[in-house]
Amino acid sequence: MVTLSMGVRHGFGLFNLPITAANGWGRESFALTIALQNLIWGAVQPITGALADRYGALKIMLTGAVLYILGLIGMALSTDVLSFTIAGGLFIGLAQTATTYSVIYGILGRNVSPEKRVWSMGIAAAAGSFGQFLMIPLEQGLISGFGAQDALLILALMTSLMIPTAFMLREKNFLQTHQLGDQTALEAAKEAWTNTSFRLLNLGYFVCGFQVVFIAVHLAPYLKDLSSTYPAVASPTVATTALALIGLFNIFGTYSAGIFGQHFPKRLLLSGIYLSRSIAIAAFIWLPLSPMSTYVFAALMGFLWLSTIPLTNAIVAQIFGVRHLSMLSGLVFFSHQLGSFCGAFFGGYLYDRTGSYLLVWEIAIALGVVAFMVNLPIKERAIRHAVTI
Repeated sequence: MVTLSMGVRHGFGLFNLPITAANGWGRESFALTIALQNLIWGAVQPITGALADRYGALKIMLTGAVLYILGLIGMALSTDVLSFTIAGGLFIGLAQTATTYSVIYGILGRNVSPEKRVWSMGIAAAAGSFGQFLMIPLEQGLISGFGAQDALLILALMTSLMIPTAFMLREKNFLQTHQLGDQTALEAAKEAWTNTSFRLLNLGYFVCGFQVVFIAVHLAPYLKDLSSTYPAVASPTVATTALALIGLFNIFGTYSAGIFGQHFPKRLLLSGIYLSRSIAIAAFIWLPLSPMSTYVFAALMGFLWLSTIPLTNAIVAQIFGVRHLSMLSGLVFFSHQLGSFCGAFFGGYLYDRTGSYLLVWEIAIALGVVAFMVNLPIKERAIRHAVTI
């Protein structure tokens, strides 16, 4: 489920130039669609998570799969910005709330023992990373061979595989797990928002969203813009290979995060990830650009890419328990998606205003330093009244 859902979405940046060129749109229009997709994903995720916690994940995942298919078809057939934004922003944004980490982590939290929980979350995150590694070269090949419109229709057909996958994830013991505790979803949400560590976790996760979505959406155009100064990066293969390398090394990074998170303080691991991102970005934009420097940057960022996800969600489970894990995971993910909206939209907005991505890169560096600092004081202790199993 996660491989398909995350894999397809990570390739949307490859559609930026062909779709805007074919329709005569500015990059801001495409960026706004992806930004809204991420914003809707984050805003609705707590609601979707609460429904999955209350009624089980099966119906939620089936609905998400259908919306994903309709969204891709709508993107392919749209000839105006509004319909494209509804399909790619609204439909796929809603679909991702039901088919990605928050709902899946709720299933894992209820069915995996605490001593293996971070490890299992790392495996799920690695599955999403494998999707990126698998789907990005495939999507570039589809665009090159069939054009952007037919490529999206083929992806819609592929995502239909999420429907049988949902049935394979049905929880046999969900009703027994659901009976644990008498705390309502609203009470759990209020308890979380009054917790300082939860608020700090949200702030760091905002930075994660800003950085990864900006890079995913705008790396390919960034390389093309600099091809006149550095001709070696002019080939679309460089951007495609870089995004695929992010997915490949992300597999190792997320799995490693799951392993290390079982043995070391997760807040310190998160701080190290954010600081390392800032260092990698600074080196990438301030050193001479080449295919090799791009690939090294992609590999480093890939190792750090989604490694925040199992660590962040494991902290949530450790502090608050698993009874409302999908909903609480959705709440912290909303902050991530606010950052994603800013990274996607302001990447296009500031480019259209300044003719350069440099300012956005520098913002990403500064935010990484902030995230490094705010994760340090997080307390990973279970609070009273939280249901833990």
